[in-house]
Amino acid sequence: MIIKKFLGKTEEEAVEAAKKELGAGVVIMNVKTVKRKGLLAIFQPRVMEVTVALEEEKDTKTFARSETSERAARGNVLQGGRTLAGQRGALKAEEEDRVSIEKKLDNLQNLLVSRFQQSESERRELLEEDEQGTEEDVQEEAEEKEEVTQQQRFMKLLYNTMLESEVDEKYANQIVDEVDVSGQSNLPFDYILGNVYQKMVLKFGRAEGITWAEGHPRIVVFMGPTGVGKTTTIAKIASNYVVEEKRKVALLTADTYRIAAVDQLRTYANILEVPFRVIYSEDEAKEAIQEFDDYDYIFVDTAGHSHQNEEQLGHMKNLVEVVREAGDCQVFLVLSATTKYRDLLKIVSRYNQIADYQLIFTKLDETDVQGNLLNLKLYTDNPIAFVTYGQNVPNDIEVFNPQKTVKQILSKKQERGG
Repeated sequence: MIIKKFLGKTEEEAVEAAKKELGAGVVIMNVKTVKRKGLLAIFQPRVMEVTVALEEEKDTKTFARSETSERAARGNVLQGGRTLAGQRGALKAEEEDRVSIEKKLDNLQNLLVSRFQQSESERRELLEEDEQGTEEDVQEEAEEKEEVTQQQRFMKLLYNTMLESEVDEKYANQIVDEVDVSGQSNLPFDYILGNVYQKMVLKFGRAEGITWAEGHPRIVVFMGPTGVGKTTTIAKIASNYVVEEKRKVALLTADTYRIAAVDQLRTYANILEVPFRVIYSEDEAKEAIQEFDDYDYIFVDTAGHSHQNEEQLGHMKNLVEVVREAGDCQVFLVLSATTKYRDLLKIVSRYNQIADYQLIFTKLDETDVQGNLLNLKLYTDNPIAFVTYGQNVPNDIEVFNPQKTVKQILSKKQERGG
């Protein structure tokens, strides 16, 4: 893995220099403004510093699959120059969150090294207190411990940290196995940590999000189990487009099983002053889509139900097929980050039968561990587009940030904040 900085008068100039030297497969890890050095620095304008990463040759296929565009690599997943409106300056917020890659790794390294040294100290104390063992047993144990290098113990610490964050053991093993330390002993901790960090970021990849459909509405279907916050998520996204982007949005709901869900979305529609329709059949869905053919976006809320209900899943599949035939459609599966991994696997296995989808995770504010985000990304091979972390509309939603999530996964849960 190569991590390198490039300078330019503008961000675009620095990125172009990075691509010229390293190729189009670079991943932009950080962008910041830096001061020039030297006695005359005060008279010179500041420059942009871009930190990029590039995997070794064996990983170029991974880059090719995960890279969507230079803009997507910077966290802007809405195409055609349109960002997710209402993010209150999403790019600015993301820049503030995206501290330099070196600082992130330094903070993580200090945390993990401190924990590593503590465990080593405890190990030595236990060895010294073992008065029952014979001198020969103690000597054999000491020799065995010496064979396990600090490098191996640090890798084990990273592995255990992933497990503490509820990353599935299978995926934690994959990540550790992919970090090539063969034939090299006592590599610097920052090198090992940088490799693990980069592997995880690449495994998350990037989502395309809600894309622009030129000349006709983009139909967006939201599906998911009961109680995951699907309707609130739709309201957040819709309000961003209406209030900030000044786009024409129509709201449809097929969730006729719960009166409260209809009333909730109708209330949001009234506040936003956008049209709202309740659809009771596939034919009504087609008619509503035709009615709003001159709109920019049509958001469709579906009924939340148990993934074990075969009849309702069948109705859902029929509705999605009709909507996809009616126009350019994208499907999002909304899941709660608080749901147990075993249950999530059962849920997605059923929804896989309905349509291809991107993922949205809700309720990140209600859990301290985010390993399930990585688990579901790798299990389904479907990208994560958005995450939500509260009930406030239109706030408490953001474009998914792989770097931020990996940093939290590699931090011990009781030491995380917010």
